[in-house]
Amino acid sequence: MLYWFVFKKNLKYQNLLVIIASYIFYGWWDWRFLFLIIFSTLLDFYVGQQIFKNLDEKKKAKYWLWLSVACNVGLLGFFKYYNFFIDSFVDMFSAFGYEMKSTWTLRIILPVGISFYTFQTMSYSFDIYYKKLKPTKDVVSFAAFVAFFPQLVAGPIERASNLLSQITNTRTFKYEQATSGLKLILWGFFKKLVIADSLAPIVDDIFANYGTYPASTLILGVVLFSFQVYGDFSGYTDIAIGTAKLFGIELMSNFKFPNFSRNVAEYWQRWHISLSTWFRHYLYIPMGGSRVSKLKSVRNIAVIFLVSGLWHGANWTFVFWGAIHALLYIPIFLMGRNRLYADNVIAENSWLPSIKEIGQVLLTFILVTFSRIFFRSPSISDAFNYINQITTNFAYEAYVHPMGYRMLDFYVLLGIFTLYEYLIRKDERSPFKFKYAAVRLFLYALVIISILLFYDDGVNRSFIYFQF
Repeated sequence: MLYWFVFKKNLKYQNLLVIIASYIFYGWWDWRFLFLIIFSTLLDFYVGQQIFKNLDEKKKAKYWLWLSVACNVGLLGFFKYYNFFIDSFVDMFSAFGYEMKSTWTLRIILPVGISFYTFQTMSYSFDIYYKKLKPTKDVVSFAAFVAFFPQLVAGPIERASNLLSQITNTRTFKYEQATSGLKLILWGFFKKLVIADSLAPIVDDIFANYGTYPASTLILGVVLFSFQVYGDFSGYTDIAIGTAKLFGIELMSNFKFPNFSRNVAEYWQRWHISLSTWFRHYLYIPMGGSRVSKLKSVRNIAVIFLVSGLWHGANWTFVFWGAIHALLYIPIFLMGRNRLYADNVIAENSWLPSIKEIGQVLLTFILVTFSRIFFRSPSISDAFNYINQITTNFAYEAYVHPMGYRMLDFYVLLGIFTLYEYLIRKDERSPFKFKYAAVRLFLYALVIISILLFYDDGVNRSFIYFQF
């Protein structure tokens, strides 16, 4: 009401309202970490001005750019990676026979979403340095850009050229945009509450007790985790994009049905798009990208995937996960097939995919799903033990959850969900785009009923990517 009716003619008041809502939203978790967001905001607002002022003197401009990078990465490194590097340092010496006690570790709370908003503020400084953007003189608008609450804690990681430009311009209420946003929010809740949260107890049980289960159950566990993490993260993205639409803001797409990718390169063009594009623009291309020799290009790709793995968490499991994807991606790059499916979807001009496409999708899904054993396991040793249990205890046994869930219900649910996503695969922002109103109303009702039926008060509803 305040945003669209009271302040509709005053952009600054609208943006102030966004800041207040965003700070309350974030501070509700832990108000102390608001100071980190405010620090990053004021730092990069000032740094942006200084970079722009000194663009003719590259050394000075680069100094200010590196100040932004050092401060933001420093904050991220301290809160997210300090104990990880200390423990790794101790472990390294222990491996050579020198016993050291990890007396330097600290009890540090990881601020929710710090990996997202630090990358977002840094992108502003980078874009000014590369002359793709002029700095804003409105600190209120910039603060709203940094802390915009729908995507503050789990993305998409927005570039200033998209989000800030919308925040600094007058916005008008559009009925079609608002209804589109509500539909995305509904679909996001379905993916989160019905798909991700209903699978979570099953996945948790299998990974926690992998030593007692046969191969068939362990394979089931990692397959279900693939659906869980997709439903969880893409569900949040849909809710974030939909909520932003209610404020007259269009966020970038972050997922484009990655489960229908035909190779790993296409998968990374469809999964967590805002992160992969961030690394491409601000790390891969500055390192030379693919414009250098093949050897250096391979090096650049390996660095990107390893850093991407580390971005996901302070654990060697994530680095190993990134390394697996690098090994899967590099052969595709060397064969020149990494952009082969950039501009089309599976079964682009037909109802059904070809046998070849089905094989490609299944192979890609299997490879990506295998890598998620490392993503989900608490340690490298657990991941390898999980794999070892699959290869040494290869037996089939129908899985029965300790709480007595009917697994057939989940298999049917995932089958219908996959089929439905296939039908809407060409437009990730319109999950209910069907010609007849009766069909749309039926789908709305079906989704709402499913949410009510599958909702379980006993399930932990935190989003997986909040921890990153």
